[in-house]
Amino acid sequence: MSALLLDIGPGDEVLVPSFTFVSTANAFCLFGATPIFVDIRPDTLNVDESTIAAKITPRTKAIVCMHYAGVGCEMDYITRIASRSGVSVIEDNAHGLFGRYRGKSLGTFGQMATQSFHETKNMSCGEGGALVINDETLIERAEVIREKGTNRRRFFQGLIDKYSWVDFGSSYLPSDLLAAYLYAQLKARAQIQAARAKIWLRYTSELQEWCSQNNVGLPFVPGHCEQPYHLFYLIMPSEGIRNEFIAYMKQKGVMTPFHYLPLHLSPMGSRFGAKNGDCPISEQVSVRLVRLPIYNSMSCVEQDAVIQAIRSFKIRQAECKQQRDSIHINAEG
Repeated sequence: MSALLLDIGPGDEVLVPSFTFVSTANAFCLFGATPIFVDIRPDTLNVDESTIAAKITPRTKAIVCMHYAGVGCEMDYITRIASRSGVSVIEDNAHGLFGRYRGKSLGTFGQMATQSFHETKNMSCGEGGALVINDETLIERAEVIREKGTNRRRFFQGLIDKYSWVDFGSSYLPSDLLAAYLYAQLKARAQIQAARAKIWLRYTSELQEWCSQNNVGLPFVPGHCEQPYHLFYLIMPSEGIRNEFIAYMKQKGVMTPFHYLPLHLSPMGSRFGAKNGDCPISEQVSVRLVRLPIYNSMSCVEQDAVIQAIRSFKIRQAECKQQRDSIHINAEG
């Protein structure tokens, strides 16, 4: 819907982070646009705002900001660049519902923001999402696009005596059953968020010492960001250690999956001219990151089992130091 509302098509470019899910890029590639992959920051794993300006060309139509783990991108800087360049901003807020950046809700900075209610999200209806529109000039057309390209909503409002096909569109509405399932969770928002915060904060406090001893990175949340406790991850010293950790935890009955594979390294990414080395931080992070279990109903006993399994995993310190030094040199280079 964002691509349709911005009339994005062949010849247009859209800046997207390489470290994100394929939907972020697919939404625009489906209409013939070219994704321009942007690297991420090593701290928040959000799009590196300092690299955006250099990638904007006369063909750039939009910048997509994905708030990784629900921690806000540097929206002041990004919106300033976009405004100066005449480029739209779309927030991929799949992780960030109820998160804030400098006191303002995520999803309220760009012309539009996309929201996910996939089964892995804090608030879920299995499949589904929402489009938040902050530009009033886009609302009426968005209603048409959502109604399969018809002006059906105006008919229901009594403004016309019949409705017809007036624009592009599709069937974007969730079923009433899914909406009801989601609505109940939204009403319980405070309890759900409090439960997730408790789990997230306990991981931080209980794993701080182990991570420090083993050169394992913890999530970073800047002081001006309020996160919704969407996910908890660890950054291992190397890909080899990450893979050993995943296998070890599986033996303990705990699933600790990795996350995104950089889009610029994918077969589709290469079709758009992307190549190895284009987004070095994304490449380093993707092979070292693991996610820990976190879900709304997770009990203290279940979390204890995860924490104890992690603490029992032994990292070879010599390899750990060697990998740390190598990564530092690569980042400096």
